[in-house]
Amino acid sequence: MGNMATEIVAFVLTISGWILVSSTLRLDYWKVSSVDGTVITTATFWSNLWKTCVTDSTGVSNCKDFPSMLALDAYIQVCRGLMIAAVCLGFFGAIFALVGMKCTKIGGSETTKARLTVLSGFHFILNGLCCMTACSIYAHRITTDFFDPLFYAQKFELGAALFIGWAGSVLCILGGLIFCFSLSKGFSISNKARNKHRKTSNNLHNGPGEPSRQFGRNAYV
Repeated sequence: MGNMATEIVAFVLTISGWILVSSTLRLDYWKVSSVDGTVITTATFWSNLWKTCVTDSTGVSNCKDFPSMLALDAYIQVCRGLMIAAVCLGFFGAIFALVGMKCTKIGGSETTKARLTVLSGFHFILNGLCCMTACSIYAHRITTDFFDPLFYAQKFELGAALFIGWAGSVLCILGGLIFCFSLSKGFSISNKARNKHRKTSNNLHNGPGEPSRQFGRNAYV
C-alpha cells in the first residue's frame, strides 16, 4: 500500500512537471526588454523560440516569425530540439507510468509492471534534463550578452517562461527519481518475502525436529 501511494505521488509530480514543460515550449516571454518613457513603459520587446514581438503602451503587439530555421542562431535550434524531445519523452513516460503503476489493472505481471515503472522514471528524468538544459542554454546567452560591455545591441533579461521551465524540470526529475526508488524498494520487499517463503517451505519439507538432509559427496562427512 505504501509503495502504491509513493507511485501516485511520483505520477502527480511528473505529470505536473510535464504540463509545465509542455507549456514552456509555446510561452511568449523567454526573454524580455522594455523601453521606459518619462511616465510609462513605451514599448516592451520579447521573444521566444518561434518569434520576436514588440508591444506598445496601448497593448497592441506586432510579431514577426523567425524567417528560416537554417538562418537561426545555433542556440535557438538546440533549444528547440531539446524542448521537443522533452515533450515527447514526457508523453511516453506518462504512458509507461499508467501501464506500470500498481494501482492500474493493465501491464501484465508484477515484473513487467516494475520494469515499465522504472522505464517511465528514466523517461521523466531525461525529460527534466532536456528542458533544464534548454532553458539554461537560453538563459546563458541572455546573461552573456547583458553583461558584455562590447555588446551594443538591445539587451534582454530572463523571461517568465524560463523559470516555469526550470520548475517543471525539477518536478519531472523528482518524480522520476521517486519512480526508480519505489521500484528498488519494491524489489527489496519482494526478495525478503521470497526468502521467507523459501525458508518456510524448507521447514515444512524437513518436518519439525528433523535435520535437513544433505546430498552429494560430503553428505556423511
